[in-house]
Amino acid sequence: MAFSPAPLDAMRDAMAGHIERGALPGLVTVVSRRGETRVEALGAASVGGPPMSRGTLFRITSMTKPIAAVAALTLVEEGVLRLDDPVDALLPELAGRRVLRAPEGPLEDTVPAARPITLRDLLTFRCGLGIALDGSLFGTPFDDAVRELGLMGFGPPRPDAPHTADEWLGLVGTLPLQCQPGERWLYNTGYVILGILIARASGRPLEAFLRERLFEPLGMRDTGFHVPAADQGRLADSYSPDDADGRLTVYDGADGRWSRPPAFPDAGAGLVSSADDYLAFARMLADGGAHGGAHGGGRLLSRRTVELMTTDQLAPGQHADALGEARGWGFGVSVVLRRDEPYATPGRYGWNGGFGTSWANDPAEDLTAILLTQRPMPPGASPVRDDFWTSVYRSLA
Repeated sequence: MAFSPAPLDAMRDAMAGHIERGALPGLVTVVSRRGETRVEALGAASVGGPPMSRGTLFRITSMTKPIAAVAALTLVEEGVLRLDDPVDALLPELAGRRVLRAPEGPLEDTVPAARPITLRDLLTFRCGLGIALDGSLFGTPFDDAVRELGLMGFGPPRPDAPHTADEWLGLVGTLPLQCQPGERWLYNTGYVILGILIARASGRPLEAFLRERLFEPLGMRDTGFHVPAADQGRLADSYSPDDADGRLTVYDGADGRWSRPPAFPDAGAGLVSSADDYLAFARMLADGGAHGGAHGGGRLLSRRTVELMTTDQLAPGQHADALGEARGWGFGVSVVLRRDEPYATPGRYGWNGGFGTSWANDPAEDLTAILLTQRPMPPGASPVRDDFWTSVYRSLA
């Protein structure tokens, strides 16, 4: 037996309680262990809308990042890219960088970059560009310049971005780096750049490459950068993070920003997916890069590459900028380093999405678990997310 029935019932009751109290209209949970998978769809896909279902579509925002990391690593295994080679040849906009003398300083006060940016820098958020999770870089001259240029990648996901990928990178190239490559963990922007690198290295549009190399082999038919018209009725409404009065206000509806192909597919936060699609991706990683897949099975990555991807890559002193001393960062995933919560098993890896999604694999327990909602949750404590993960670990037989 993989799960104890009573704790799973308690998890369903706890999740239903959050829905009844109006915290969110609905959710889907997935727990998979030792060949046994349980899926629960509770509540509604939108306030007053159709029931939530196993096939409901969700904006997975930052849970896009592990998918982009796997795509890049397939190119590494093929010898098209190398982790520690400069990206200058494929991304000349980022060559010959200047770096702010101080991240909060004026844009004119710069020094030369100590070295070029590498693929490893992009995968580990140490390319010298991004967001400080503590908010310390908001309101700086660099932040003002980003807002004036309308650059996505330095804030919430924007599938309605006004620039193409090449235009965006050209504008980023007019700005200095915020810090030296490899020096500091800064969130998000490295993966927006990573998507451009994958497209240029593969010679294919990013979505076409992902579909050919990942989505079709894994049977991920519902995953993409927009929702086709025929499937828009399956997309859950997304709700505002600014509901100070407690009422749920629609931030993005089924006919909104994800209803059409974006000018700039965002490898950091742009994908839509479903419970079964993301489970297929997560189980591929849990199985060391192998998969049953839609065409008889195969292998996307070698076992050793998956082990590298899911191992902490940060240098001493860089964890505080990231997720705290108990968490590290691999390639596209956070990695638990020590137990600081009941459900924090060392070696567990995964990532959350800003619109309320959460995923982790726990190799020690042969466990994959996924929570899908569309109500933004803070990066720290979240009652819904905490109750989900606590219940998952209570249910392990």
